[in-house]
Amino acid sequence: MGFSDRAWTIFNQSIADYHLTDDVDCAASNPFENGSLEWLLYAKNWIDTVQWHLEDIIRDENIEPTQALALKRRIDSSNQQRTDLVEYIDSWFYRKYQNVNAADEAKINTETPAWAVDRLSILALKVFHMSLEANRDTASEEHRNKCSDKLSVLLEQKKDLTEAIDRLLFDIENGQVKMRVYKQMKMYNDESLNPVLYQRIKNGEA
Repeated sequence: MGFSDRAWTIFNQSIADYHLTDDVDCAASNPFENGSLEWLLYAKNWIDTVQWHLEDIIRDENIEPTQALALKRRIDSSNQQRTDLVEYIDSWFYRKYQNVNAADEAKINTETPAWAVDRLSILALKVFHMSLEANRDTASEEHRNKCSDKLSVLLEQKKDLTEAIDRLLFDIENGQVKMRVYKQMKMYNDESLNPVLYQRIKNGEA
């Protein structure tokens, strides 16, 4: 089994485990060895799965403003955790390929392996939920047919993306693409970089 197929299996295991309770407050029970690539992939998708459902909840038009604000803060925190996990996964790949001698003509890819994996994790969630809609017996036949068409497109995207990820890793391993790790350097959570936050601290409001 190639890397992408293994990642896809782990993502779907995480999604299935989450839906045993379908509770955004349920803690993950990661079945893999802590620090292993499998553990990182499972943890990454669990964050994505919980956030998927938080995004559903916050779109309730009848939600209380205080609850919506709390959810927004939680989603912001989840986004930071997601970014951190992506960078950990890239660091794992960097360590794996650090002794590969890149060819003189080696290219730099537009995204790192882990950010491509991030897209695959989200795609697994889209496939899962679109499949539910395509088979939801309380929905109209027209709705199910539209969702079936969309599901076919998502599965075609999955085929293309898994092939692209495996090809990228193959090219890195063979020195045809340089392995890079880029930090996202998000600014909105940093009290020294977000002007709203550092002005508040300066004014003694923290």
